[in-house]
Amino acid sequence: MVKEVKTLKSFSQSAEKFEGSHLLCPGCGHGIIVREVLNAVDGPIVLGNSTGCLEVCSAVYPHTSWDVPWIHIGFENGSTAISGAESMYKALERKGKYKGQRPKFVAFGGDGASYDIGFQFISGCLERGHDMTYICLDNENYANTGGQRSGSTPMGASTSTTPAGKVSFGKKERKKDLPLIMAAHGIPYTAQIAPNKWKDMNKKIKTALDTEGPCFINALSPCPTEWRYHSSLAIEMTDLAVDCLIFPLFEIFNGHELKITYRPRNVLPVRDYLGVQKRFAHLFKKENEHIIEALQKDVDARWEYLQRREEAKV
Repeated sequence: MVKEVKTLKSFSQSAEKFEGSHLLCPGCGHGIIVREVLNAVDGPIVLGNSTGCLEVCSAVYPHTSWDVPWIHIGFENGSTAISGAESMYKALERKGKYKGQRPKFVAFGGDGASYDIGFQFISGCLERGHDMTYICLDNENYANTGGQRSGSTPMGASTSTTPAGKVSFGKKERKKDLPLIMAAHGIPYTAQIAPNKWKDMNKKIKTALDTEGPCFINALSPCPTEWRYHSSLAIEMTDLAVDCLIFPLFEIFNGHELKITYRPRNVLPVRDYLGVQKRFAHLFKKENEHIIEALQKDVDARWEYLQRREEAKV
């Protein structure tokens, strides 16, 4: 069963299913998101985990931080593993060999495993209609393998494979719009969440786990190592991301019904968000300021699109 968490105190007193003895970097958003998912469930849950920061930092053989059934499989197919487990339970129920409470099925993957390497595997799970929730821990780079650019990395970011210098301003391509791509499968539920809005996050996680059929959640997960900010500023990073609308919070029902779940009272300029991360420091040089302007135009255009789509109710 999925429980509703109404206060931060009650949330903090939930039984720990993801132990604190992991090796995630201080200031990483992964642990916050995972704990909130696990604390939302009172009954059984089965987890799949693609290769990535979460996997390598939570299960260093022979130790593990997981106090629930958990499987690590390849970079590309964490979604496939959990869809296979979901199918197995259905088969056992059909044959009368399992009569207990059906678990919730959740797969975690980073943006490398979700936007890029495992993209077709996730798409297949959604298309087949498995009763599962896929959660992308979006830290906008391949943080586990050296900080390379991914399909989620914003334009202008300096990474180990798109370094900023005399002949380059960093990554030249825009960030892939994965949530809208996933929603286009016509799945029952799609959402974007961020750790600073924990009530919004809990509500969306609960909705996904309570919904029959495939669901997709994109979770902003700040990365102090590759975004290059002080580890104490993780929540401030997500505050800035949602308040400047570079990471808007919304949900989509049945592939088309979009609802914006957070509207900043004072929308901040994108440059406020970029200015506190050293991966964007080079953009503030005179020759690169046009990239900040381009990013602002992109953010404004996407926000207008989301609002039009919400108003259209189609």
